[in-house]
Amino acid sequence: MAWNILIAGGGFGGLFAARALERALPPHAARVTLVDDANFMLYSSLMPGAAGGTLEPRHVVVPLRRELSRTDIRLGRVIGADPGGRVLRILAPDPGSAPGGDTGDGTSELPYDHLIVALGSISRTAPVPGLAEHAVGFKTLADAIALRNRVLHTLEVAEGTDDPAERLAQLTYVFSGAGYAGVEALAELQDLAADALDRYPRCRLHGMRWIMVEARERVMGEVPAALSDFAVRELRARGIEVLTSTRLEEVGSDHVRLSTGETVPCRTVVWTAGVRAHPTVAELGLPLTDDGRIVVDDHLRVPGVEGAWAIGDAAAVPDPARPGQPCPPTAQHAMRQGRRVGENVAAALGSGHPRPFTYRTLGFFAELGRHQAVASVIGFKLRGFPAWFLTRTYHLLRIPGLGRKVRLVTDWTVGLLFGRDASELGQLGHPQPLGEGADPAVGVGAAEDGGQPER
Repeated sequence: MAWNILIAGGGFGGLFAARALERALPPHAARVTLVDDANFMLYSSLMPGAAGGTLEPRHVVVPLRRELSRTDIRLGRVIGADPGGRVLRILAPDPGSAPGGDTGDGTSELPYDHLIVALGSISRTAPVPGLAEHAVGFKTLADAIALRNRVLHTLEVAEGTDDPAERLAQLTYVFSGAGYAGVEALAELQDLAADALDRYPRCRLHGMRWIMVEARERVMGEVPAALSDFAVRELRARGIEVLTSTRLEEVGSDHVRLSTGETVPCRTVVWTAGVRAHPTVAELGLPLTDDGRIVVDDHLRVPGVEGAWAIGDAAAVPDPARPGQPCPPTAQHAMRQGRRVGENVAAALGSGHPRPFTYRTLGFFAELGRHQAVASVIGFKLRGFPAWFLTRTYHLLRIPGLGRKVRLVTDWTVGLLFGRDASELGQLGHPQPLGEGADPAVGVGAAEDGGQPER
């Protein structure tokens, strides 16, 4: 009898769990099915590069079907589960919708013997007036590309306006949250805008304003103070304002108000202040912690629920390095949890022996743009160019697939030789309805002559 193993989520944890199961189990011992609303894994650590124009967006994602040879991929959104009946409920895409569009009303139930929950996380917001309406996040690839387009669009609008106040607002960018994601995103986008600025003479004369707002006393509070201070000095040397112990009080369509009392005219506000477990985990009937993560033991099994496992940002996996605390929501933890849960599920089916999750953080990397970074690896602290080189080397080694590695090297080499591309591609994926914007010179003739305009 073949066992049914379901993996909910195709991020770092889900992909590596499926790969581990493929290695650990004989081909006909189990049917492994991975359910996700996208057919790729986003390598989120490289997302700032896609936003900043140093990487092609397609090169920071890993196609699931290319990496998984014996796993069934089901495109759909997880909406619930019945642990007692051992079924997972999903909402399939509407067959008539465009990719990434609205899902249909058809739900289905997938039976399982073992369920691995790897649904990840979403951006954590705060009750700041106007935040949801006027700010943008930095959690998905769509967020990254939309933000890149927005920065380039503000340069175009600022160059074309005669109103100094409007130009000031268009050229001011506020980032709230100075963790890894916030610092890297701001650094890459500021580099993009600085490289493009020479082509906008009025904007160059006026100058841009970049502001990083952090509620804590220092940026990247998880790293040693010396590296955090280096990062602040590097950012400030480039003209970026770093405001610690400061919060957003209000976000409007053309301004933000800070806890210092200052009102900043701006058109772009980016929210990168942390993540929380995906809300769908609350619909799975599994025990949760106070912060909404699934309770698991050190073997990644959900206590008291047969056949249920959980990993990644959606699970409160005990951290071996900090007794009593959950593992941080990082890619390096999710990948290793994925491998271990795959091995442990295989062991539960008689292939191998179960082992606890014992991984301890070996280090961290954070790029600061302009060939600068901070890094800590096995206790060694690096900064500047050596840290930048090590950061890129690490990501090159960790991203799955030889093809992806070659594409990264190619993108980085092209960027070093020819600079960043500054094209605003906001219309990609949003085609005009048929008939709108047609060229009047060929519209009638094309219709009468079988669709081929005269040449």
